[in-house]
Amino acid sequence: MAELEGLEFGKSDFVLLDEVKMEQFMENLKLRFEKGRIYTYIGEVVVSVNPYRQMDIYGTETIETYRGRELYENPPHLYAVSDAAYKAMKRRAKDTCIVISGESGAGKTEASKYIMQYIAAITNPSQRAEVESVKNVLLKSNCVLEAFGNAKTNRNDNSSRFGKYMDINFNFNGDPTGGHINNYLLEKSRVVQQQEGERNFHSFYQLLRGGSDEMLQSFHLQNDPAAYVYTREGAATATSNNDRSSHKVVMSALGVIGFSKEEINSVYQILSSILLLGNIQFDSDGESVYIQGLEALNHISELLDTDPESVSKSLLYRTVATGGGEVIEKGHTEQEACFGRDAFAKALYERLFAWIVGRINSVIEVKNYNPVLHGKNTVIGVLDIYGFEIFDNNSFEQFCINYCNEKLQQLFIELILQQEQSEYEREGITWQHINYFNNQIIVDLVEQQHKGILSILDEACLTVGNVTDTVCLESMNTKLAQHPHYTSRKLSPTDKTMDFQKHFRIRHYAGDVTYSVEGFLDKNKDLLFQDFKRLMYNRCQIIFKSRCS
Repeated sequence: MAELEGLEFGKSDFVLLDEVKMEQFMENLKLRFEKGRIYTYIGEVVVSVNPYRQMDIYGTETIETYRGRELYENPPHLYAVSDAAYKAMKRRAKDTCIVISGESGAGKTEASKYIMQYIAAITNPSQRAEVESVKNVLLKSNCVLEAFGNAKTNRNDNSSRFGKYMDINFNFNGDPTGGHINNYLLEKSRVVQQQEGERNFHSFYQLLRGGSDEMLQSFHLQNDPAAYVYTREGAATATSNNDRSSHKVVMSALGVIGFSKEEINSVYQILSSILLLGNIQFDSDGESVYIQGLEALNHISELLDTDPESVSKSLLYRTVATGGGEVIEKGHTEQEACFGRDAFAKALYERLFAWIVGRINSVIEVKNYNPVLHGKNTVIGVLDIYGFEIFDNNSFEQFCINYCNEKLQQLFIELILQQEQSEYEREGITWQHINYFNNQIIVDLVEQQHKGILSILDEACLTVGNVTDTVCLESMNTKLAQHPHYTSRKLSPTDKTMDFQKHFRIRHYAGDVTYSVEGFLDKNKDLLFQDFKRLMYNRCQIIFKSRCS
């Protein structure tokens, strides 16, 4: 246990508290934070408080202080946990994992970058060129993934809007030889709509504000985010990120990773087409729907390497198979056309992001590794997932994010609390049993077959007829009325913080969250008309080739 700091800094390990109660826990955390100590241990777990400012506790000198040391030899630090994971992997020749969890804005993304920085700094002392190349690509991939997967929210200027699990592979010497990135739950709805005060993904603003005049002209864009529907909300929103300089960094990183000039150009062509798609407007003459103005349509078809007629038909019609096997084209209503346009934009961005991750993996993945010749290959995994979110307006995205955090909390309970207490029992250690909240009941509320919220949503999506979000809410109220962690205005008529036929509330482990059911069914269906898929297949030959099945 770490106890190298003076008493004026409080207890550096919560295990050392005289009384382990919430009041004492928070008092110690507050004292340490006020004294500039943002890290505190709970045994082998480190608790971090985001200072929302730069601190001089990282860098080469600090790295050398923690290199090869045990947890208790230095004050609490993220580097100490990183070193412990690395030593455990190297000494035991076993895979290890670092899990980063916390609410939105807690500093998880920055923590994952410091972990990567530390591991890169302490490995490959012989400076072998191929290992340095791998380390460089792994580090450069961070800023690319942040540009295309992060955005400003009301809680955080650089919020990860996707989950990331990165495996770093090591050879028998403990030097990194490659890696693999898995991405989860990209918040693609952000492409077409953001809450007040928030921004779209950084990549759009970086392109518009950082792209050269020549680049923007070739993509038929102007350097003003306010000129585009999809970026207008965040155009005037203040942020600590400098879009112009960030664009240069990302362009450089793409080159270092190994993206060709053609691939980089294709990435920004897709981004540009999405921005122009958002500006496509529809009107109706009473009989059919048509597109207002054809200039944007022509630019989109050029950027997507297809013809204007194909884009227009995909936006205005959809191909439908009749009961007799006949295929007909059915015209959209104005509302359906807007829905299809936004669905197309979201699908383009989702596939672009997946392709970028896959392209990075093609560079960093270990190839032709023979354990007989090269020794055992071990892995350190780093999980950086969405933080728990409670906004003024919580929709399907927050529901999915918070469900992920419930599952992560359940894993933490199983691996840390249950296993630790089971080990005490096996070894016959005398101790006082600690009762803790097991959130399995909340996980079941969401995922239980035939009874959980996800099953109710899926059932509603498969039901023929006019099934609305309100009808789905009624079904949830009926099936979940007795559940202690679920309520709604119908079940709690005196609770005026919720509206009838709109809201439901879940008592999560981290707090109560009220969700608006509006849009739940559409987002759960995630519908994309086949016409758009066929249109994208043409573009697949350049950039989406492996993503069009």
